Amino acid sequence: MLNSGRLRLLSLLDTLGTVRAVAETLHLSASTVSQQLAVLETETRCRLIERTGRRVRLTPAGLVLARRGREILDRMSEAEAELRALNEEPIGTVRLGVFQSAIYTLAVPAATRLATTHPHLHVELVEMEPHESGPALRSGEADVIVTTTDYAGLSWGADLEITSLGTDSVVLVLPRGHPLASRTAVNLAACKEETWACDRPQSYMADLTVRLCRESGFEPRVACRFGNYLMLLRHVESAGSIALLPALAVTPDHAVVTRELSPPVHRNVAVVVRRATPQRAAVNAVIAALREHPEIPALAEPRGEAPQP
Repeated sequence: MLNSGRLRLLSLLDTLGTVRAVAETLHLSASTVSQQLAVLETETRCRLIERTGRRVRLTPAGLVLARRGREILDRMSEAEAELRALNEEPIGTVRLGVFQSAIYTLAVPAATRLATTHPHLHVELVEMEPHESGPALRSGEADVIVTTTDYAGLSWGADLEITSLGTDSVVLVLPRGHPLASRTAVNLAACKEETWACDRPQSYMADLTVRLCRESGFEPRVACRFGNYLMLLRHVESAGSIALLPALAVTPDHAVVTRELSPPVHRNVAVVVRRATPQRAAVNAVIAALREHPEIPALAEPRGEAPQP
């Protein structure tokens, strides 16, 4: 195998004419240059240099190798430049864990934009609720997560980097024609006798629903538990239950009404990555795309600071 460093020495000798000039150019000793050229002759099994008095000159074989070597070194420089460009360009696969209410309102538009702006970057979307995405990020199952920084089950350490996206209201979802729909905002104490549609046990929204109801003086009577917000909304529409959901989850195509809570409840939404994450350029591109969410009216400006490590 030819050594690129020794090829460079031979090419410089062809250009500069003397071992001393080569040594001075590379800040080496003349003896080091001579030794390396001798090694190159051994590697190629060719006599590359001959002496004429106190000077040296390249043999015909040396001239061929020096000029071919210059071409090889130029190609290597081009390859290195291309690799540097690729390292600066977002490439590869980024696994993005997102809670379900933000998938089609936030993550899918971001991934669609990235497919156009960065064609070498592939974003793999994975539905992950806050109680799932934190452990997935730490284990490497996810590279980037969109989560709520209000979830008490997450540990915010110095190894994590948090970028706030804004706040999302938690709203009361009612069937059309429900008596409470006439109010501008609803105190949960008025929902004591209602039947509830809830998320899965131990999930963020299920825990939040139970906590808020208990703070209002009652235990919610649960009719169903679905991990899919579409099924929860269908239950509210068809069975007359009520639910607490993020505003991002409720789109206009559902036969429901939403009302703010009194007092209002909001959750802080953020993008979280590991500080020592690989593929930094790709991860930064995903974060930047997620921050471009002017089409999401439910996502307001941040209320308060996201917890800092």
